[in-house]
Amino acid sequence: MQDNYLYINFIPYAKKEDVPDEADNIVLIVTKEQADRFEFQSSLAQNIDKAFSENKTTVITTLGEQRNFIAVAPDREKEALRLAGASVYASLNKQQSQTARLRGLDELTEDQRYAFLEGMLLSSYDFDKYKAKKKVQPIAVYIRRRSFPEVKIEELKMLAEAVSLTKTLVNEPVNYMDALRFSEVATDVGKQFGFETEILHKEKIQELKMGGLLAVNKGSETPPTFNIFHYKPENAFNEKPLVLVGKGVMFDTGGYSLKISGYMLTMKCDMAGGAAVLGTVAAIAGNKLPYHVIGLVPATDNKISANALVVDDVITMMDGTTVEVQNTDAEGRLVLADALTYAKRFEPELVIDMATLTGASAAITGSFGIAVLGNNQEKIDELREVGEQVYERLLQLPLWKEYKDLLKSSIADMSNLGGPIGGVSTSSIFLEHFTDYPWVHLDIAGAAFVKEAKGYRQSGATAVPVRLLYEFVRRMSRND
Repeated sequence: MQDNYLYINFIPYAKKEDVPDEADNIVLIVTKEQADRFEFQSSLAQNIDKAFSENKTTVITTLGEQRNFIAVAPDREKEALRLAGASVYASLNKQQSQTARLRGLDELTEDQRYAFLEGMLLSSYDFDKYKAKKKVQPIAVYIRRRSFPEVKIEELKMLAEAVSLTKTLVNEPVNYMDALRFSEVATDVGKQFGFETEILHKEKIQELKMGGLLAVNKGSETPPTFNIFHYKPENAFNEKPLVLVGKGVMFDTGGYSLKISGYMLTMKCDMAGGAAVLGTVAAIAGNKLPYHVIGLVPATDNKISANALVVDDVITMMDGTTVEVQNTDAEGRLVLADALTYAKRFEPELVIDMATLTGASAAITGSFGIAVLGNNQEKIDELREVGEQVYERLLQLPLWKEYKDLLKSSIADMSNLGGPIGGVSTSSIFLEHFTDYPWVHLDIAGAAFVKEAKGYRQSGATAVPVRLLYEFVRRMSRND
């Protein structure tokens, strides 16, 4: 997947002479004092004053031989600056600008500059693969090297490419992106970003007795794959690996517990957790963070055939646990459980799994955040703090022992369904059964795929929680 569908290219420059004469101007204004220094004409100054008085981001475009895009951003919180960057890109795109020079970054801290540029770059993603009319070329934005180091630009580009990869994997329809194709793409991505891939096919999955993954796959003509990503730099900070586990259900019909009334629409996004694992490992490896990370993605679709899984079936998981299937649409926990069992062989320092697991989670967080649960409060707190900074926010829900009783079965060790209450918690209690290490679960069902574009997020895949996990690992791999 070579095309990253990003339509901004940041170009560092040293001298004004390095910028093409025909370049438009982007002027970022974040203080009233800065605005006064420019001595704008009265009508323009009034609009700028209004933006500051209302504390509202505004992009003012002046047309002529050389166009000016004046971005007034009174709120210097990082998320506000990301949204300001997105507004600037929208204005450049509307006016079909091809080249522009950015000024005004020096008024911000390095973190604030990063956030503004991040918003511009992320907002330029456009998955136009299947459209007859495509964008011809990206917008070249020239940035002075002293305002933003070239190494930081390259880091941001690499992260944005990994985010775009994740979005594209999720946006692709299942008639192109099935379990086998996902493994092919993962192998290519590993070569591109610098990590090793190991693909287990059906025969090996059967040898490992991954009963959950095999059971969900019974209704499909496409065999399952189990995808393993290894990134172990020589200078790794951690002795034991961080293991990331992602649900890779490439399409979810619900099986014989069929999704109805339009709920099957967008179910190509049910592999968003698996895509996020691949994207996160790509970002970490591409930017050469000194941290040992392993990614695991069990991949299949959940379809219907004469041989498909049905309710009342009892299956045996990889660790020997028997599970009574009370709902074939609660399939994500079955494939994740085998992956969590497999993770034990790495003796991990921490396992983080991510999945579009429950509608109950989406009902709680909407598209505004991610439900988090787990057995390691310290790491949950760290992730929550990082989430506020990157604006992939986390809401912690409980793992009360009483929820475990809801998973009891009269004929097996446990059921795959906990009933009508506490759906996020009971699904997490199910997953916890297959762990014996520090573990955090992210239910991304609400935030992984959105209907309406807003800010730097397009409609469709959002790539959560790639930025969250990248920043989490980046912080853990610093000396300070």
